[in-house]
Amino acid sequence: MITVEKHNKKLLVEGNDDQHIIWALCKKENINEIFDVINCGGKDGLIKEEIPMRLKSSDVNTIGIIIDADTDLNEAWNLLRNKLIAEGFEVPKCLPESGLIIEGENDNLLKKVGVWIMPNNNLNGMLEDFIAFLVPQNDKLLDVVKSNLTEIEAERLNKYKPIHRTKAIIHSWLAMQEDPGTPLGTSITKKYLNNTYSPAYQKFIAWLKNLFE
Repeated sequence: MITVEKHNKKLLVEGNDDQHIIWALCKKENINEIFDVINCGGKDGLIKEEIPMRLKSSDVNTIGIIIDADTDLNEAWNLLRNKLIAEGFEVPKCLPESGLIIEGENDNLLKKVGVWIMPNNNLNGMLEDFIAFLVPQNDKLLDVVKSNLTEIEAERLNKYKPIHRTKAIIHSWLAMQEDPGTPLGTSITKKYLNNTYSPAYQKFIAWLKNLFE
């Protein structure tokens, strides 16, 4: 689905799931719709194409960037850091655990830029690892799902890579909710994922509000 862009503030995300999760979180937290969430079709397109294009646009004054750490948080951070430095920004050596927010000029245009690397700017992982923070505390079903996957892995029956283990856990857990197989964003709306006490969740919402509001 093509996003109709209406605002001069942009949040760049890797894919469709990220986009719908952001929309759901904004609705949940009553965050005003004052920025567009752009599905960039993957990390490469986001970094190599979207960032330079958005920074050079006179119609954009704020850019948020969300990518997955995947297997190497430092590599993901250095990719973004080097790109922003190449675009003329002063960027700290280390990514703050609360997320990065900086201001600078690009082609004589003042820009505000934010960076969040999933799941929490501190661990390897991806979107589903952040989602795992939102599973209700002391959820007994989650323990059963993890145990089942451990048995499957012991028999070497799993087809997924180790980095995708949390993805397998979350989607297995969602398959056992009242409406099996509910998408990630809708699972927030339906309050299957509702642990707003998670420190990672609270930091992310604070970063989002500080960047755009």
